[in-house]
Amino acid sequence: MQRILSSQLSAHAGETVHVAGWIHRRRLLKSVAFLILRDAAGLTQIVVSEESVRAQLEALPEETAIAVTGTVTVQPSAPGGVEITAPVLEPLTDPAEPVPFDLYRPDLRASLPTVLDHAPVALRHPKLAAVHRIGAAAVGGFRAALEAMSFVEIHTPKIVGTATESGANVFKLDYFGRPAYLAQSPQLYKQIMVGVFERVYEVGPVFRAEPSDTARHLASYTSLDAEMGFIEDHRDVIAACHATVAGMLAGIQAKAGPALELLDVTMPALTEKPVVVHFADVLEMISKATGEDVTAEPDLAPAHERWIGEWALREHGSDFVFVEGYPTAHRAFYTHPDPARPGYSRAIDLIFRGLELVSGGQRLHRHADYVRTLTERGETDLSAYAGYLDAMRYGMPPHGGFAFGLERFLARLLDVPNIRQVTLFPRDLHRLTP
Repeated sequence: MQRILSSQLSAHAGETVHVAGWIHRRRLLKSVAFLILRDAAGLTQIVVSEESVRAQLEALPEETAIAVTGTVTVQPSAPGGVEITAPVLEPLTDPAEPVPFDLYRPDLRASLPTVLDHAPVALRHPKLAAVHRIGAAAVGGFRAALEAMSFVEIHTPKIVGTATESGANVFKLDYFGRPAYLAQSPQLYKQIMVGVFERVYEVGPVFRAEPSDTARHLASYTSLDAEMGFIEDHRDVIAACHATVAGMLAGIQAKAGPALELLDVTMPALTEKPVVVHFADVLEMISKATGEDVTAEPDLAPAHERWIGEWALREHGSDFVFVEGYPTAHRAFYTHPDPARPGYSRAIDLIFRGLELVSGGQRLHRHADYVRTLTERGETDLSAYAGYLDAMRYGMPPHGGFAFGLERFLARLLDVPNIRQVTLFPRDLHRLTP
């Protein structure tokens, strides 16, 4: 008999069905027993009244994987309005070992270190699983939005021969006797691939050897990257990023509705057109509002990001605001300066609920500009950039792009205090297992 999921049971009232999953909870009452079975789609209530089946159930602890064949019976008080009666139980594995917490409770009553230590079983909790269903839907929306704009998915190396972005924050490897590094981002490769496909994107891991033990830092996270050619300026990047975020939110609502409901998520407000403000104007507004002169600041501090996030929501009804025009000297070497405003660049950040989520902007695309910029920044040996710079010799168009971390997006969306709460098997300063 073909297995069906819990979500399909209501369409089979009065029929004999075959279901399978994990024992979520057993309620052993005097005259009857209830088995709550959990599968990928939800919960099924199974009524056990026969003594032999009850004895079998009593020997099977929570989290044991089993199959059940029985009759679907209408029961309004049961999950989905139906339950299974007259069941036949078939254990699919050995009885499960005791779990260090009760997965059947509405909330997991365990500390974060305990949850992370026992992630293989803790992630089965419906609320923890819901987090990653939302993450999967967000990535699906990311892909769908970009492919609708003719972007092509690429997959770039994660072992690289040079540390060109920030040598102090890379993981060094012994690569068959030669030095190599885990990639900090696909930045250089995605720029190169603009010369092939014009518009590219990637979903993949990146690695940062930052010895930071905070609730916001991970040594490895999932980066969502996009790059596009033949742009007028960074405003084209803003438009593409805005459409991508809209696609992600739409994907979450379309594919993860039950997870959103389970976690009581308030979806963010995104205006039809992007809210954009210049970096210098942000500092001017903050100085005027607070009475503290911050106009000489080289970057936005966390307090500034919170302020502009509140301003965007208050004045524009948006949980998202783009900040453009960051000082060129404090951005990566490939950042295109703003010819209309010396000292400022065509770099952008997207602030989401008061936290920087996305970084991007227009890049340099002429070989001579790269050589000059790197030299001005004190680089005397450009051999480490050879493969990257060579691509700029052969007619690279004006281009730009953006990137952000999936886990940071989820943490802000779900309003959790620690990024590890939304990360599958996090890697940080102390954690390398499971």
